Amino acid sequence: MNPTSINLNADLGESFGAWRMGDDAALLQVIGSANIACGFHAGDPVVMRDTVRLALANGVSLGAHPAFPDLQGFGRRAMQLSARELEATILYQVGALQAMAAAEGGRVTHVKPHGALNNIACADAGVAATVARAVRALDRELILLAPALSALEQAGEAAGLRVGREVFADRSYQGDGQLTPRSQPGAVLHDAPACVQHVLRMLDAGGIVTADGQRLPTPIHSICVHGDGPDAVASAQQIRLALEVAGYRLAPLTALV
Repeated sequence: MNPTSINLNADLGESFGAWRMGDDAALLQVIGSANIACGFHAGDPVVMRDTVRLALANGVSLGAHPAFPDLQGFGRRAMQLSARELEATILYQVGALQAMAAAEGGRVTHVKPHGALNNIACADAGVAATVARAVRALDRELILLAPALSALEQAGEAAGLRVGREVFADRSYQGDGQLTPRSQPGAVLHDAPACVQHVLRMLDAGGIVTADGQRLPTPIHSICVHGDGPDAVASAQQIRLALEVAGYRLAPLTALV
């Protein structure tokens, strides 16, 4: 892998019916990989297919973004599902996006859990193993896009999956490498310059840099730029520009893992 190659990903397709979230069309001109909602926390069949079509038109790789079945809570509420239920829930969602991709002449190449499911899988080895098992059952060639230094990363490796390690442009980190909970001050970075500085600091350090300045070494394959805030597109554009100025080549996730 070229050490100066990096991927940008964003969570897209999170509109629902007449309700719109984010500017997917603008973000798809900036990022290299899209994590597309599969209808359980956001999105609907029409939004899913439209997002797939638009991503393919922009040369952006397709990822499924499965969540807990929590449309009202946007997938950010923890749920207690048995391993059997959770595995089936993930299979259902990723399979739906695979169908949309096939109908548009494309293919899903990665899976990234959403919200509370992702947060829990980062810390709970049992949940992480269930997520990895579901992905492997669908297609062993799928990339599991997981937060760096998480239980989900470890579970993906143990399952023999290709694992992409991501960091978040707009989130601060705790000393254990986990994201600072949104309920705590400073958990979310809101302006583009702060996000740019955060990203470059981690890439320069070769790992996660925590809120108190600790360096936690790890490979970084992808940077997540969230698409649901008012400054999302501006932040993504500035992050991409800063990366290019710093000598990084933007690459698809499939080229890095």
